[in-house]
Amino acid sequence: MSKTVKTLAETAAMTPEARYDYLVEQVKEHKVLWTLQDQDGCVMLTTEEEDCIPMWPTEEAAESWAVDEWSDCQTLAIPFDEFHERWVPGMEDDDLFVAVFPVLDDLGVVIPPYELDQRLAPKQSH
Repeated sequence: MSKTVKTLAETAAMTPEARYDYLVEQVKEHKVLWTLQDQDGCVMLTTEEEDCIPMWPTEEAAESWAVDEWSDCQTLAIPFDEFHERWVPGMEDDDLFVAVFPVLDDLGVVIPPYELDQRLAPKQSH
């Protein structure tokens, strides 16, 4: 069963929950997440309660955010293994959250990194 590839406009129009599902599907297939960085490191988004690192399912989606005050940002590919082994524990230590697939008018679902990791990781058999 082949997955339908959606255009950026189609995915950007989805609900936050649907974008979350789409990101999970894409990462499971391609084994990579995308974020943005500048000379100071990863970009951060701040909600009223949390500091978040935005994560996107594709480089194109991440690039679409690199405008205006973010125009000097570069996309950064994060291989899933690296996200799982280094980013999740590091973000937990720093009390950072993931903004899942934000679009310009909507930050998307904001979750602790381990929750995203649990959705992405193959189920462990005990």
